[in-house]
Amino acid sequence: MVARMLAITHTCIYDAWSAYDGIAVGTQLRGKLRRPSAERTDANKKEALSYAAHTCLKDLFPSQTEYFDAILSGLGFDPGNNSADPASPAGIGHLAARAVIRFRHADGSNQLGDMNPGAYSDYTGYAPVNTPDQINDPNRWQPLRVPDGKGGFIVQKFIAPHWEKVVPFALVSADQFDADVAPPAMFPSQEYRKQVRQIIDYSAKLTDEHKAIAEYWADGPASETPPGHWGLFAQFVSARDSHNIDQDTKMFFALHNAIFDAGIVSWHLKRNYNYVRPITALRFLRQGKMIRAWGGPGKGTMVIKGEDWNPYQPATFPTPPFPEYSSGHSVFSRTGAEILRMFTSNESFGGSVTVRAGSSLVDRVWRRPKT
Repeated sequence: MVARMLAITHTCIYDAWSAYDGIAVGTQLRGKLRRPSAERTDANKKEALSYAAHTCLKDLFPSQTEYFDAILSGLGFDPGNNSADPASPAGIGHLAARAVIRFRHADGSNQLGDMNPGAYSDYTGYAPVNTPDQINDPNRWQPLRVPDGKGGFIVQKFIAPHWEKVVPFALVSADQFDADVAPPAMFPSQEYRKQVRQIIDYSAKLTDEHKAIAEYWADGPASETPPGHWGLFAQFVSARDSHNIDQDTKMFFALHNAIFDAGIVSWHLKRNYNYVRPITALRFLRQGKMIRAWGGPGKGTMVIKGEDWNPYQPATFPTPPFPEYSSGHSVFSRTGAEILRMFTSNESFGGSVTVRAGSSLVDRVWRRPKT
């Protein structure tokens, strides 16, 4: 959903920008908004793009309208300007964004909750094979019962099992690469068992570096998520290469629409294989057995029951609420990396992050202060 939101936003921006380019055409109105060369100034582009983004974001996040109004005002533009005049930058922005929004409201995402009650809710009738308390098929996804951080528990639900039905940007269909994708290892194969052994080995040998990597790439709730993470990388590239408004418009448009399509493919495979996540596979194979692994926050490596194993993640989010295969992180990231490589003609990223040893958040043991 985040990938779609980013793609829509940057498509609205691109379509408004295309009116001030001599060659580019918008995705919806094509060349109908094109302005004469004398009007193709950065100032006009900035205004048109700002109104396009403002219109789009209010549609995607209606509860944040006041926040978006403040940003637009800070840029020197009037949030109350609703012009649809194609001869004005504001009108260009509004017309371009409204055309994209109209199209995307009927793209199968159920953004409006008109296909099933609840925005983005499933309308395909997906039901898990396993329950939180019983494994009926060790090859299939299991919804977990996880702490809610308030003393209770919640049962996971597959996020967006209908996503393969969303209209993509450039793909022909969600399943067009199926013939090129190898199926995951299935129980009771040796490969399935080997993967579980690898997980246990990784867990028992976690270093500060491993923990930092896991936390940096977690991208879980209340974060930028993997699609947004690549938007941050693109911001770095923009600053690194001193991009102008034209370069940024095209780069972010290509990046986020490619990642949007990647998400549709990944979620199609997740729905198709409905594949077990590592936490379920390991607990299933090692139930009733003792293993040496990470024992929880502040405990380090220790001997624990196989059915008690958790990955190095917060207790409230031990594993994402959707099937494992194919990995969303991997598909999003390979796509994002490839777009940035192609756009910049550069194999090198050049950015870095420093994480102080021993500063792991998951491993930190919080104690209630004495009163």
